[in-house]
Amino acid sequence: MSDFPTNARVVIIGGGVVGTSSLFHLAKRGWTDCVLLEKNELTAGSTWHAAGNVPTFSNSWAIMNMQRYSTELYSGLAEEVDYPMNYHVSGSIRLAHSKERMQEFEHAMAMGKYQGIPMEMWTPEQAKERYPFLETHDLEGVLYDPTDGDIDPAQLTQALAKGARDMGAKIIRFCPATNVTQHDDGTWTVHTDQGDIACDYVVNAAGYYAQRVGEWFKPFGGRTVPAMVMSHQYLLTDEVPEVEAWSKEHGGKLPLLRDVDISYYLRQEKNGFNLGPYEPNCKGHWMTEDDPMPEDFSFQLWNDDLDRIEDIMMDAMERVPLMATSGVGRVINGPIPYAPDGLPLIGPMPGVKNAFEAHSFTFGIAQGGGAGKVLAEWIVDGHTEWDMWAVDPRRYTDYTDQDYCNQKGMEVYGNEYAMHFPHHEWPAARDKKLSPVHAKVKELGGVMGVYNGWERANWFAQPGDDTSLEATHTWGRSGPWEQRIKEECEAVRDHCGVLDLPGFSRFMVKGEGAAEALRGLVAGGLPKVGRINLVYISDDRGRILTEMSCLRLGEDEFVMITAATAQWHDRDILVNAMPAGVSVEDVTTTRDTLIVTGPKSRDILSGLTDADLTTGWLTHQAATVAGQPAYLIRVSFAGELGWEVHALNEHMPAIYDAIIDAGAKPFGMYALNSLRIEKGYRAWKGDLSTDYSLLEGGLGRFVKLDKPQDFPGKAAIQNEKQQGVKKSFVTLTVDAGDCDAPYMSCIWQNGEIVGETTSGAWGYRVGKSIALGMIKAELANPGTELEVEIYGRKCRAVVEEDQPLWDPQNERLRA
Repeated sequence: MSDFPTNARVVIIGGGVVGTSSLFHLAKRGWTDCVLLEKNELTAGSTWHAAGNVPTFSNSWAIMNMQRYSTELYSGLAEEVDYPMNYHVSGSIRLAHSKERMQEFEHAMAMGKYQGIPMEMWTPEQAKERYPFLETHDLEGVLYDPTDGDIDPAQLTQALAKGARDMGAKIIRFCPATNVTQHDDGTWTVHTDQGDIACDYVVNAAGYYAQRVGEWFKPFGGRTVPAMVMSHQYLLTDEVPEVEAWSKEHGGKLPLLRDVDISYYLRQEKNGFNLGPYEPNCKGHWMTEDDPMPEDFSFQLWNDDLDRIEDIMMDAMERVPLMATSGVGRVINGPIPYAPDGLPLIGPMPGVKNAFEAHSFTFGIAQGGGAGKVLAEWIVDGHTEWDMWAVDPRRYTDYTDQDYCNQKGMEVYGNEYAMHFPHHEWPAARDKKLSPVHAKVKELGGVMGVYNGWERANWFAQPGDDTSLEATHTWGRSGPWEQRIKEECEAVRDHCGVLDLPGFSRFMVKGEGAAEALRGLVAGGLPKVGRINLVYISDDRGRILTEMSCLRLGEDEFVMITAATAQWHDRDILVNAMPAGVSVEDVTTTRDTLIVTGPKSRDILSGLTDADLTTGWLTHQAATVAGQPAYLIRVSFAGELGWEVHALNEHMPAIYDAIIDAGAKPFGMYALNSLRIEKGYRAWKGDLSTDYSLLEGGLGRFVKLDKPQDFPGKAAIQNEKQQGVKKSFVTLTVDAGDCDAPYMSCIWQNGEIVGETTSGAWGYRVGKSIALGMIKAELANPGTELEVEIYGRKCRAVVEEDQPLWDPQNERLRA
């Protein structure tokens, strides 16, 4: 090919809606020297058989942002790129059969209002007026979204492609990428059947081929892409005269109907119906040796399997009896990629420089517009407008083997519309990463939760406590766990508690120049040898990228400790920031941690260790505990006198047994969450995210603008300090009733949304419901009265002093 490009700034592998949207958005940012490669024709994968629904509803703030952006983009795209499209904004009605579902809808509606989406709660009677063919006798209520609708996926993809081409970007069809090579300077060569392309960045947007493409990156630090493929069916009925008559009378389509408690959508398709179930009796494909993924499945479908969805079909016909008057015209049964949590993978490829991912979309049409925007921002700017941790590929680490992906994909698909209650833990693919004292924790009554694959006790049940999944199906605080959490918090307050905390992310950073490199990375100062302190890393906007505990062993030797879920995220930050000669070793899996805390913790430990327990807060030392080598750090996330005890896995069982035998009470993650919120301690990717700057987050004391190093975001922070922050982090006490504030609850004053909560819990030491959040800076004065909207109820809230609610002078912590 004479016009085959041999150089490009970015090469995108995959020509579905997400790949073309990424190319389009890169070109809009001025990066027009980019190339998209498609092995067949555009849309040949999941895009061509997609139903094309475009909702905004989500329980994820990040996903709602992406989907909202898609609706805004699509509404003007045909005119912008001069390409005709069928985009029907019909609105949607989402049915609730229970009080709990109504509460979920209320929370999503509040988030929607905050983002400018004019959702409404309707009575069943109002829904019947808008959708006269609907049976409403058993409904609690309905959520109406006027921005919902559907679009033709092929037209959308071609419109994005035309827009990208018109700006100068290139699309090469029938040109399979065959491999990639990375060079010493971090640039790439993408190999194809038609020649090689040299480029700065590569994007894996290969849809259900993403795992296969991902293997090419393994020699350069990559991993197996965590994904699987589901068989998704939807059926199209023959035309229904009553639907045609209604459409002519009203000049549009019926609202898109979702019966989420039964798990399907029902949409008007021309003058018939499109029924799309997400059946519990679901089926994955290409998961076994006798069902291998073909080399090319372009524009192909599987055979119908209506027996699988028969129950849902019958329910839909009872909900809309008119549907039963028409026959099935066609069944679509095609592959949909699924990540283990059902959310896509968009962002930096873990462990690989200058490589990105944009794949595994289960709702690619709805999210495609937003995904292209987000990916282009990540590549061009190095950051995104909204915090996108919900879809960041680095949220998964080494526990996501294929068995895990297959089990979780099946579970997520079969529970596509399920409510994600705060005390509910999904049961599939458990026990992937176990603490060395896991069996003992379970024996003591530990009811387990999953944290980056690691099993940790959420609470400790006593004989007779209800530990069933059904007991967790509530948004409320009350449940069999509540009394136990209270007892665990009181033990930490009055005596001593012990929490097994496997999976703390740990990195050994050492080598000549390590200290100077860290000074150029973190916003604040480094501790002296023998000390520990918190350090924060910001992006170039001064926004909160991560928090680490920095433990200094020597002049150029450090241990960086961070959240379990941040393991691969923070590993990449450290590796990319360190110069030659400074090593970053991930030692996460070799060690375990105990939190031993409470006013009697010194007494408990004194009989077990040779450590000097008189050393001050924020110090660390090597010692023996219960005859085993260990490391003691004088800190406590619970806000009481306490230590973290770190030890190699093989040494921890003896240490844990000895501490339990000495009288410490085991406590779990739910109690720790309550205790840390009473202290105003922030949690990563809730209270600490790139949605907020370090100064907005109240972390100014961890910033040293007078140090000579030009750390990331320094200029932005200096400017923000001069201009003043727009938002301020606050602690609120809330008259919350029986539910505490979830993440992203709206904060109101005088009928206006003035902020959002970032976390919330009951404080058992202070006897109050507490929310941490961000509000307009001018309102962040102690005593200001606000309202926090919790599942549809506006609850009185008061801004508290900028200090911990519990032990504000930290006297107990320093005791």
